Amino acid sequence: MKFGDIFLIRFPLTALINSKLRPALAPGRYGDVLIALISSRTYQAIPGFDEIIDSSDADFNSSGLKISSVIRLARLATVSSSIINARLGSISNDRLMGIKQHLDHWLQS
Repeated sequence: MKFGDIFLIRFPLTALINSKLRPALAPGRYGDVLIALISSRTYQAIPGFDEIIDSSDADFNSSGLKISSVIRLARLATVSSSIINARLGSISNDRLMGIKQHLDHWLQS
């Protein structure tokens, strides 16, 4: 796993009772991984915070996503890297740096 990888994982639902197989973004390399939910519901994106990956973006094909999607930065979870199901692809370094800046700004405010 490397910075900016997108993979499939059973993402825990809010009540932690069930989970759903979804794509997620791994912003770093650790035994436990901080992941951000990825959803096709782009209309739920928080402007200026969440990151939309549109099918016309230069790094869309390398992401492994099938349709335009939103990286939901307000939907984070920490999971063991051992439960990752499959690697789909990755995002560009520029996009990853922008996401890290959004998270950094949010955590410091």
